[in-house]
Parts: sequence; structure tokens; C-alpha cells
Amino acid sequence: MIQLVVSIMLYFVIFFGIAFILNMLLRRTWLMSILYPIVAIMMIDGISTFDYFTNTAESFKLLGDTLAALKLADYVIMGAGFLGTIASGFTIRILRRSGYRMF
Repeated sequence: MIQLVVSIMLYFVIFFGIAFILNMLLRRTWLMSILYPIVAIMMIDGISTFDYFTNTAESFKLLGDTLAALKLADYVIMGAGFLGTIASGFTIRILRRSGYRMF
């Protein structure tokens, strides 16, 4: 149970930080929130990204099997990372509205 709580906080903070830095550098507030599902799939599956283009049917079948095999705790942890990217977007919007200029 402790590992779950620590993992949730860790994923939230890590993806908040990554999204915050990308938002500052690229000036695209919701970019990481849009890219997060792709990043999450790359972390979950054991398939090369190139295989999705060369062996599409088998790759997506394997991805579906992998997603179906995940436990609730895995979905909660990945959801915490997604919430971190959303929180980063709102934080950047509030800071920009308050007059802070970032890069």
C-alpha cells in the first residue's frame, strides 16, 4: 500500500515537472497532456514504436492484451501522471495570467 501511494505521488510530480518545463520552453500549454497517452503507451508496451507501422495488426493486438492485463493500481498510477500534466497546464496558465513571463 505504501508503494502505491509513493508511486502515485512520484508519477504526479515527475510528469508535472516534465510538462511544466515543456510548457515553458515550447509555449504550448497543453502539449504534454496531449502527448501523455503516447508516452504512457511507450512505457507500458514492450513493442518498438516502429512495429506499429510495419506490423500494425499484431502490434495493436499485443497492446490491447497488455492493457487488459494491467491491474487497477497500474491505471491509478498512470492516471496520476496524467493529472500531473493537467495540473501543470493550469499552473502555467495561472502564472502567465498573473504576469510571469517564462522564456
